[in-house]
Amino acid sequence: MTTAKLRQMKQAGEKIAMLTSYDFTLARLVDEAGVDMFLVGDSASNIVCGNDTTLPITVDEMIFLAKGVVRAAQHALVVIDMPFGSYQVSEEEAVRNAIRMLKESGSDAVKLEGGEEILPQIRHMIQAGVPVCGHLGLTPQSVNQFGGYGLRAKEEAEAAKLLHDAQLLDEAGCFCIVLEKIPASLAAQVTKAVSCPVIGIGAGNQTDGQVLVLHDMLGMNEGFKPKFLRHFAQLNETIKTAISDYVTAVKDSSFPNENECY
Repeated sequence: MTTAKLRQMKQAGEKIAMLTSYDFTLARLVDEAGVDMFLVGDSASNIVCGNDTTLPITVDEMIFLAKGVVRAAQHALVVIDMPFGSYQVSEEEAVRNAIRMLKESGSDAVKLEGGEEILPQIRHMIQAGVPVCGHLGLTPQSVNQFGGYGLRAKEEAEAAKLLHDAQLLDEAGCFCIVLEKIPASLAAQVTKAVSCPVIGIGAGNQTDGQVLVLHDMLGMNEGFKPKFLRHFAQLNETIKTAISDYVTAVKDSSFPNENECY
């Protein structure tokens, strides 16, 4: 999968499937199942590290996680999130971090959150040869500024800004834009207004593709069920049952049995 192929898929009306991944073992299964794009998301801060927000994760940690996903990816394109603080300070620092993340992780592209306010960084990254995926709508790195994870762009002014930002990102050369938790009608409008593929999460089904957090769609996170999330499995109970059975087998000495010994 390449950025050029993704554009061809948009033009042909072929939907794009994207999932997050953070390790080799699960990423290998995701790749074999036919996903088009991996997102090594800064959601790893929550999923892998147990933090309340995406803010604490670092460039080094993101590179470490992405290396395993890249090794697993035989088909899918790998996008790595640039974490909070790695691109906001200056254009020079943003480009340096983007290049480092691609070189050291082996990822195919970077993703960063924001519109017009970070346009200079995006332009310089693309000029430097770094493929960039934009991210608009609910941008989790701005959770403290927004005051939560609510629906974005409900009001006319914010919706107009989002559409304008998407067009700026498209014109700057972003190969893809993620729209998170915005009205479906607005996402459809944005998708038609830009030439690059638009990937939605909580943005309706008129975008060019969808992305979900792998652990969420597999039903591994108890108590997390926003409206946009569909559980395609219920691994939470399956995993706990398997581990409980293991603990019982160890404690009653039924594991290992004679056939499991050398």
